[in-house]
Amino acid sequence: MNLAPVFFIGPHIILFIVFILIPSVYGIYASFTRWNLVSDPVWVGLENYRTILFNEESTFSRQFFNGMKNTFIFVGASVPLMIVIPLMIAVSLEHKEVKMKNFFQTLIFIPGLISISAAALIWSLIFNRQLGVVNNVFGSEAVWASTQPYAWIIIIVITIWAGIGGNMIIYRASINGVSEDLYESAEIDGAGPVRKFFHVTLPSIRFPLIYTLIMSTAGAFNVFAQPLMMTDGGPRQSTTVLMMYIRDLAFSHGESIAGIASAMAVLLGLVILVISAIQYYLMSRNTA
Repeated sequence: MNLAPVFFIGPHIILFIVFILIPSVYGIYASFTRWNLVSDPVWVGLENYRTILFNEESTFSRQFFNGMKNTFIFVGASVPLMIVIPLMIAVSLEHKEVKMKNFFQTLIFIPGLISISAAALIWSLIFNRQLGVVNNVFGSEAVWASTQPYAWIIIIVITIWAGIGGNMIIYRASINGVSEDLYESAEIDGAGPVRKFFHVTLPSIRFPLIYTLIMSTAGAFNVFAQPLMMTDGGPRQSTTVLMMYIRDLAFSHGESIAGIASAMAVLLGLVILVISAIQYYLMSRNTA
């Protein structure tokens, strides 16, 4: 019996079970309980879900729907940019006349290696009302983190700045794999750069596009650090995303309400699964 595969796969399986599978299963169980992280969980069935979804007078229900609304705003604003911008950069870097391709690729990818805390500190200084570069350059006195739509703008900017590098590398690698014969055939047929992009490049990299779209969407739904560090959920909770409510309910300074927090997390996970499945179905059908 060849045990070599076991030694390679085993550690990954163990880590998956310990840090992903077991916490996920216990989180689903906790969503059906009343639990404060100290005493034993008390089974309450679907009460947490009924409170969140149908009790309009409940604070938890208002928090959930406000958090979902703000999360959808972030997803809708950031995900298209996280796909389009790195794709355009990748296509531009693959142009024959562009020099120092790897240098520019590295320059764009480096922000993704910076911790979100350091990135938030950098951008909070850039958008500072008195000392910030943005206000000084444009002669503005905008209080970016305290007024809308500026609060969302700085959150989206830091997200794009830190996140486009990974997708760009995937697109560059995919574009490099497209056969030159396809482009030559398109040129013979009279296709220009735009037609070649839509009729050769995009169809040829459809699976990387599906992958990055699904992963970018799932990551955007789990947004937490950017609004926490940049706006602290303000102004007036207009940038308080669902993950911030979940954190506060589960690990608040007062009594923890981990059962409600777990139910919100499960509902968020279901939303991500459904939307990812719809995205995969639509893009697979349209690119088949």
